[in-house]
Amino acid sequence: MRASRIIKEGVQSLGANKLRTFFMMAGTIVGIAALTVIMAMGKGTEQSVMKKVNSFGIKAIMVTAGGGKGFSPPQEGITTLRLEDVEAVRNQVQGIELLSPGVIKRGSSIKVGTAQTQATVFAVEPDWYDAWEWQITSGDPISAEDMSTMARTCNLGTTLSRALFGDADPIGEYIQIGTTRFLVKGLLESRGTSPSGGDMDNRVLIPLTTGMRRLLNVDYLSYIRVKVKDTKDLVAIGDEIRKILHERHHITPPQEDDFAIVTATDIAKAARGISGTLSILLIALAGLSLIVGGIVLMNILLISVSERVKEIGLRRALGATRSDIFMQFLAESLAITLLGMLFGCLVGWGASLLIGMFAKAPVIISWEPFALAVVFSLMVGLFFGIQPARRAARLKPVEALQ
Repeated sequence: MRASRIIKEGVQSLGANKLRTFFMMAGTIVGIAALTVIMAMGKGTEQSVMKKVNSFGIKAIMVTAGGGKGFSPPQEGITTLRLEDVEAVRNQVQGIELLSPGVIKRGSSIKVGTAQTQATVFAVEPDWYDAWEWQITSGDPISAEDMSTMARTCNLGTTLSRALFGDADPIGEYIQIGTTRFLVKGLLESRGTSPSGGDMDNRVLIPLTTGMRRLLNVDYLSYIRVKVKDTKDLVAIGDEIRKILHERHHITPPQEDDFAIVTATDIAKAARGISGTLSILLIALAGLSLIVGGIVLMNILLISVSERVKEIGLRRALGATRSDIFMQFLAESLAITLLGMLFGCLVGWGASLLIGMFAKAPVIISWEPFALAVVFSLMVGLFFGIQPARRAARLKPVEALQ
């Protein structure tokens, strides 16, 4: 009963001076709002990372032409990867489920009658569908026979199909890539946008032999896609491939590689590293806001103690103990930080939703920020409320009433 009365009196005291109460809550509101936004963006980033990993393939290794670190789309016009490299890796490395080499040509002109557009041409082998876990929704995929005869056949992505044929069925129709006619024999399932924002369905697949010898006239590859049997072997197999390519390309460290090897683990580490550094910085700023808010709270409460000396003396004279006075001021401190926490969570959730809507940043609202906010608010309220509460409790009734 006494505890509820003390809390009630503390809240009534805060309500008597609303502007001062707001200033005391301001630091907590800012700190908790920042913490809420950080955690929402962190959750969203984590989900975005997992989408990238799943899109890339958890069992996949990408070997791309050209040096550099980190994952980037295969470059064009770089001649460092050859079909002989594929055969060397296939014959020497254990634990590989399949290899799928390919050549990419972006911005190729494609037309049907008067309809014309641009798309990316992928010259691929029949293993491409399993390597990328990308299936045909209608028609037939590129086959081994297409490869051996250098057939002028193709599969279309859904975006490209709509651009050229509208809602009509493209199977059995002809398209023109550059000056060469291709028969459409299959339609790829839709994949939507890539993690980098590109349209994954604006593509056309053709046989690798046809692409290299008839259409593009190249003797090199853009990439080699490797799918391993067991994810635990990703790093070891990646190292073996690097060693083989070093020998074949006559590269001696510290000489820079003329190829890049990337796994899903590398993508996840890079993305989490960037988001983790940013999160640490923002959490530090949120913590600083809470500390500054706590200092402001303590100073204003100390001023409040000085202004309420007669009130404290009267309560002591009427029988209130030092413990009662201490608990009343501590309750006021906790009430301020908890109210600040509620407002801060509301502001943070609102800001997170706005960031997701207008900045197109990945955000996920969850219960974790609220739980952390309660813990931090209680810690700030207790730590910075103790000194004012002790000063109020130490006042002697006679001196306070004078």
